[in-house]
Amino acid sequence: MRLTIVGCSGSYPGPESAASCYLLEAEHEGRTWRILLDLGNGALGQLHRYADPLSIDAVLVSHLHADHCLDLCGYYVMRKYHPTGPQPRIPVWGPAGTAERMARAYDLPEDPGMTEEFAFQHYDGPVELGPFVIEAHEVVHPVTAYALKVTAGGRTVVYSGDTGPCPALDEVASDAHLLLAEASFQTGDDNPPDLHLTGADCGRTASKAGVERLVLTHIPPWHDAARAEAEARAEWAGPLDLARAGATYDV
Repeated sequence: MRLTIVGCSGSYPGPESAASCYLLEAEHEGRTWRILLDLGNGALGQLHRYADPLSIDAVLVSHLHADHCLDLCGYYVMRKYHPTGPQPRIPVWGPAGTAERMARAYDLPEDPGMTEEFAFQHYDGPVELGPFVIEAHEVVHPVTAYALKVTAGGRTVVYSGDTGPCPALDEVASDAHLLLAEASFQTGDDNPPDLHLTGADCGRTASKAGVERLVLTHIPPWHDAARAEAEARAEWAGPLDLARAGATYDV
């Protein structure tokens, strides 16, 4: 399984990266399967650098904040009006209400909204898609939000989505080969509870969960990523990277 960081900027697109979007690819039955974890604002344009957007098999949305889902609007336009003709519907998994949220985002009537382009489904047990098995675990955030565990070929990537520290994240991250964890907050700031992780939180989660590699993501442009990295390193002795657009990981 290969992970490509399409976008990793927190809260809004930054000067170096689009907002959250992560491409996972794996071979299965003679072809490459491709899924996206989130499709935040600015990410669709950057996706062209790494894969044909029309080759994506499914999109899995962690939660319905704009920096994680808003480029579904552009993707809707692409699939509906592409010069080769309307594209087949593809599945989009997300929290309950995703179809209605996206219709409102593009000022569409809820019926049909984007349902002719996307087969919207809400998380209700494991999702099996080609070589991938995806499990969604609800975490703490002001809106319904999920950490996503993706397994293929016996290897596992866990994506925190947006979350504060919580037992559910520790549980889903257990023994992950790669933990992609958001580090939006800084230790010592007056941070609201149940909203985001600090770099130190990410390091502690990686240590408790016994992961193989930790990758910090979703750092807002107003913060110094080096501080998040230093916080995580103080709590975690294993391999650690800062996510950057275009980086790839063979998991």
